Amino acid sequence: MSRRVVGTVPGTTPTDSRSGSRARGPLRESVGVVPGTVPTTTLAADADRFLVEMAATRGASEHTLRAYRGDLASFLASCTKYGVDTPRAITPRTLRAWLADLDESGLARSSIQRRLSGVRSFLKHLLKHGAIDVSPAAGLRQRRVARDLPGALALTEVEALLDSTDESTHAGRRDRALLELLYSAGTRAAETVGLDVADLDLGRGVARVRGKGRKERLAALGRHAVRAMKLYLADPERRGPQSASAVHAVFLGPSGKRLTTRSLQRIVSRAVLRAGIHRPATPHTLRHSFATHLLDRGADLRSVQGLLGHAHLTTTQIYTHVSIERLREVYERAHPRSGKAD
Repeated sequence: MSRRVVGTVPGTTPTDSRSGSRARGPLRESVGVVPGTVPTTTLAADADRFLVEMAATRGASEHTLRAYRGDLASFLASCTKYGVDTPRAITPRTLRAWLADLDESGLARSSIQRRLSGVRSFLKHLLKHGAIDVSPAAGLRQRRVARDLPGALALTEVEALLDSTDESTHAGRRDRALLELLYSAGTRAAETVGLDVADLDLGRGVARVRGKGRKERLAALGRHAVRAMKLYLADPERRGPQSASAVHAVFLGPSGKRLTTRSLQRIVSRAVLRAGIHRPATPHTLRHSFATHLLDRGADLRSVQGLLGHAHLTTTQIYTHVSIERLREVYERAHPRSGKAD
């Protein structure tokens, strides 16, 4: 496997820190510290190796690697600022100084905690490979951040969104299939545009999707989604000129290339405007709506966890913001001493 290097000062050639050879692969960028402040020590090389290991052993997506790259860029720039040039020179005080700088910069508390989480993973990597004897973050307390409740559309809004497409046109048939899939299966944006035709079993009403960490799961497709998908896939205009890289893709753009997540966002935004919905909505909003509506109608949390592809139940629990009226109704119907008259 070729070693992928995460960067250099602009104007220089990326090299392998161990062999001096030219870097190859998709991680050529630097961990992103400000030009002129890139550490000339082993810290940058260690960060490179950490990202390569994440890609190779944990199946991290490019989106995930980009986020970690940014976290490490911030931390390594701080290390340079405070004269920390080797893994063993990193102390709890180093971390606290970095966090204080982030706080003073006005960065949101949730963003700071996310960056700290990335650096914790990097320090665990250093510990695993013997670069340090104990993690400097071991005794560092991490504040709990209140998680915002995900926004969900009302059922009437979802129906207006779906009906806003014009199925007499090729673009409208594609957009209807996209929107039906997002709401029917609760797929993430990347999962949706990453679908291949071979992933679909419309006879059974299922789709194989690849989620975070390249984990696969089967997503359920309702009859409306199946109808829209069949109509779109049978469209002669869809089988026009296609790029070689998109020949297996389900959702294509006008140029014949696989649709991107950014294009998907634009499609949803246009549908929101056409539907007259007066608040922003994204592909992830439809995923939130999918989970919320299932729970509102009595689906159990474990089932919703599996449908969403969440590794941990605690991630799914954020969707349990059902109305107090529904909770009261369930209580009064189910509890023998609720006080409801017979």
